[in-house]
Amino acid sequence: MDNFDFDSNVYDTIRRNIKKYRKEKKMTAAKLAELVGLSHDFIRQIESEKAAYNFSVETFYRISVVLEVGLDKLADKSSRE
Repeated sequence: MDNFDFDSNVYDTIRRNIKKYRKEKKMTAAKLAELVGLSHDFIRQIESEKAAYNFSVETFYRISVVLEVGLDKLADKSSRE
């Protein structure tokens, strides 16, 4: 049987990577929210380490398209800050 290295904190990894790639593009959370079609508060919750908010695959996908980053990069725990 294969041993897989599952990320037990995958939502935390995605949150951090969204914030990292958003900042690399010099984009505000408000602008990301506008381009994805979500509220600014919702994006802030997604990026917050304090909020235990889980988001849909569709939201994850839409953010990746706007940030021009593959889903795999957003979920890559080695990319975390």
